[in-house]
Amino acid sequence: MCAAFKHEQIDVDFLFSGRDSDKYFGMDAFGDFRTRRGFTFVTNKGQVSYVKTALNNSPLHFWREVRALDLSSYDLVINDFEPVSAWAAKWQNKLTISISHQNAFRYEVPLIGASWVDKCIVRYFAPGQRHIGLHWYHFNQPILPPIVHIDNEHTDAQSYVLVYLPFESLDDITDLLLRFANQSFICYHPEIAVSNENNNIQFAPLCLHGFHHHLNRCAGIIANGGFELPSEALTLGKKLLLKPLAGQFEQLSNVATLESLGLASCMEYLDASIVRNWLDEEPGEHVIYPDVASAIVEWILNGEWDNTEQLTEQLWGKVDFPSYAVNV
Repeated sequence: MCAAFKHEQIDVDFLFSGRDSDKYFGMDAFGDFRTRRGFTFVTNKGQVSYVKTALNNSPLHFWREVRALDLSSYDLVINDFEPVSAWAAKWQNKLTISISHQNAFRYEVPLIGASWVDKCIVRYFAPGQRHIGLHWYHFNQPILPPIVHIDNEHTDAQSYVLVYLPFESLDDITDLLLRFANQSFICYHPEIAVSNENNNIQFAPLCLHGFHHHLNRCAGIIANGGFELPSEALTLGKKLLLKPLAGQFEQLSNVATLESLGLASCMEYLDASIVRNWLDEEPGEHVIYPDVASAIVEWILNGEWDNTEQLTEQLWGKVDFPSYAVNV
């Protein structure tokens, strides 16, 4: 959406929260962006730790950040499940359009392992006056396809598998991948400081350009159950093996959704037998998603924010799923 707003010559300021300021990378497109501490979930060995999450977050500091954020000069706040700007906008009575994958869970879409607390988080973590949910399939609900970076670079697939499991132990990942001596892997992980190799595994530090280079060329992807990476992988026609973050209903629901649609395989833990079977699967086929970002920006500029029916029909009418997709 950043590029789409620039194309329309709209001035946009960006604010991010949820991680330390030095942990953001590949942010050149956002200019002089701002960061806040906000709230963040703490994980341990591939599972959400609610105790550590509670201890790591300060409601008082969060409220101070909300009160200190002056939105008086802005015409509109667009929010992607970011709580500081959302609550600041609510406090200052500033119109907010919330656009996120999490908003899809406000509707009747596959939902796995969501507690009462999880459902409250979806509704109240980042409030807004208008809500747009993004998902891989519409499920006959008023939601939109995913916003995917469209890369027209033509590349031939190579034989390596790209691995991005940032919530898992690097030692556990290494032990798993070393079992497949005849298969090469490229593994990105936040614990890796310098590129290095270990037999059939090439380790790389987080780097947006490098990651996209390998993403475009890989034979398949092993990842957690987030939303953005699988969306890009589906668009590129990459086969997917997903391991959801335990205790995180969004990832559990995402993985269950893709598996039920026939668009990904899954494993509950780092399971060598599942990896072996998945490696033998045929390559994936492209899911064709339209330019959702530009369509949303056009809709925002038109100002008819109470009407999303035409936008929904227009975008889903341009989606094309592979022949092996189920129930679509």
